[in-house]
Amino acid sequence: MAGLFAFTREKTEERVLQISVEEIQPNRHQPRVRFPLGELRVLADSIRQNGILQPLCVRKVGEQYELIAGERRLRAAKLAGLTTVPCIVMEINDRNSAILALVENIQREDLNCFEEAAALEKLISFYGMTQEDTAMRLGRAQSTIANKLRLLRLSEEERCFILEHGLTERHARTLLRLSTAEERKKVLDKIVRLGLNVDKTERYIDTMLERKQEQESLKKRSVLFRDVRLFVNTINKAVETMQVAGIEAEVKKQQFPDRIEYRILIPLQIEETGNVSHETIP
Repeated sequence: MAGLFAFTREKTEERVLQISVEEIQPNRHQPRVRFPLGELRVLADSIRQNGILQPLCVRKVGEQYELIAGERRLRAAKLAGLTTVPCIVMEINDRNSAILALVENIQREDLNCFEEAAALEKLISFYGMTQEDTAMRLGRAQSTIANKLRLLRLSEEERCFILEHGLTERHARTLLRLSTAEERKKVLDKIVRLGLNVDKTERYIDTMLERKQEQESLKKRSVLFRDVRLFVNTINKAVETMQVAGIEAEVKKQQFPDRIEYRILIPLQIEETGNVSHETIP
């Protein structure tokens, strides 16, 4: 990241300009998708009393300016009735503008966990950065980046539910242990209805997974027993066929806790002389 910021500082006008809010367009790469009105009103009140303490970062695009960083401040300034806002103008290309906007927002740590995950995914997939590169730029562990990205496996509906009910990122990560949307919905409803914290949610999911494993084990055993019965029926029919043919075959069955033993006794053919033939059964 140092290289990127070194680039931007070299190409930045040192003075702060007052730019009309009507001339500033939002950054299309802005990772934040939620701007709660209540929070903006609080910030607007602060701006009315104290002004904008940190200038916005913009770049010139044609006759307009494109916002790089500071969309919350811009929105709050409009709510506060400001017609101009202080800005630092950067000369920066599309790619670096997008990366800087994403990195700046991620570093501020006020994105929700899903916005942050989406921003990280965009840095990796759209701009060709690896998880290791992203972790290095943000000063985070690569495992942290990987865990954030896993949150995107939740559906949009599940993400909205989590945010609307004030659940935590740890709640969201815990849900990833469940493989189906039906299971996750059941748990989400339970969390909200009973007000489960993360530890209680973990225990509830542990119980669900244990029961599921037991059911799957029973199902497998049921299939196995069905197959075994087919084999046993085949053996019994073979013995019955021999008996019908005059061979005095006999079946001895013995059951143990871990197995069933079948012994089939087939007498050797008796010759007319009454002597037992020494032929063996293949």
